[in-house]
Amino acid sequence: MLRYTLMRLGIFVGCLVVVWGLVRFGIAPRGLGSSNGLWIALLALVVSAPISFVALRKERDRASVQVARRVDRMKANMQASAGVEDLADEQARARSQAS
Repeated sequence: MLRYTLMRLGIFVGCLVVVWGLVRFGIAPRGLGSSNGLWIALLALVVSAPISFVALRKERDRASVQVARRVDRMKANMQASAGVEDLADEQARARSQAS
């Protein structure tokens, strides 16, 4: 998961540098007034999203499998805990009825 995040960040930073260069040399339009930095960041975000979607498909699938495994493991642990609690509750009720 960390690898995917770092790769995404790398693509964004690369796009940020390219977009900054395009705006700096007047190829891409500048933002309004003092919003130039925000404009560059938003434009880089818009450009990097489809690139990441296509270029990181395999890594995203790997990360998704890892997340699914964690969720399954957590569900199994929760079910086991619930079973232990139910058993303890039944034993406590049986002891109170026997007394």
